[in-house]
Amino acid sequence: MATSQATTTITYRSKQKLRPIGLIVEGIREIWSRRRLAGYLVQAELKKKGANKVLGNVWWVLDPLLQMLVYVVLITVIRATTKADYPLFIFAAILPWKWFQSSISDGNSAVISREKLIKQLHFPKIILPVSTSLGEIVSFAFGLIPLFALLLIFYSHRLSVLIVLIPIIAVVQYLFTIGLVIALSAVNVFYRDVGNVTRHALRLWFYLSPALFSVQDIEKLGAEHPMISRLLSLNPFVPLFESYRNVIYYGQPPVWSGLLVVTFLSFFLIGLAILFFKRVEPSFAKVL
Repeated sequence: MATSQATTTITYRSKQKLRPIGLIVEGIREIWSRRRLAGYLVQAELKKKGANKVLGNVWWVLDPLLQMLVYVVLITVIRATTKADYPLFIFAAILPWKWFQSSISDGNSAVISREKLIKQLHFPKIILPVSTSLGEIVSFAFGLIPLFALLLIFYSHRLSVLIVLIPIIAVVQYLFTIGLVIALSAVNVFYRDVGNVTRHALRLWFYLSPALFSVQDIEKLGAEHPMISRLLSLNPFVPLFESYRNVIYYGQPPVWSGLLVVTFLSFFLIGLAILFFKRVEPSFAKVL
């Protein structure tokens, strides 16, 4: 089985009459027309996750707090940072990153985990990664509970009316995420090592993002290491993390210009991801 998967090449639609734009439009139509199916799959996935864990979605409350505690000890005790209200500072980045990381991790297996369903029923497979990413939105909503608890109990002086802009920033992040999820779910059908590669890539991506430190701290490091500055300028999570921190920690508006750039990039990425997915979709049943 493993040998056949390794030797199988991605076959494209040789007789496909639709041009690239047509394939993208077709993919969007399939997603919209199967929105009820997506809702059913989201509910089924949430129930499955809840059944496999004693605490269910409560882990989305506990896990970010535990991660925050680890980094607080690492940075404040070992590196002796003097940044005020540092736990809230890093939590504003840990929470959206956990959402992104979980979406990518679950999205990798969105297609291959539904092997039996794909072989038994005829339906647009693109709905699988879309429903997976939609389910992670619910999990992210649970993660907002400890955030508001921190603000109300410990950092009420940081609370600002601008916090209501979190959903806008989250929409931009979702648009960026869904493009990656669609593309990776398709690639993982043919190359099962994608999950391992993305896991290490995400770890590196996190540490090259202004999550544990501010943008200014990383820019100082970039002055000595130009490569870091280049990566920082191309990192979509720079404006995303800055925007989350602005409304949660600093009480300032999001980085609108940066969010706008990420939005345009995301739409371009979504188009390419849908095009790629629709091209290779006919081969799924053969490979799986």
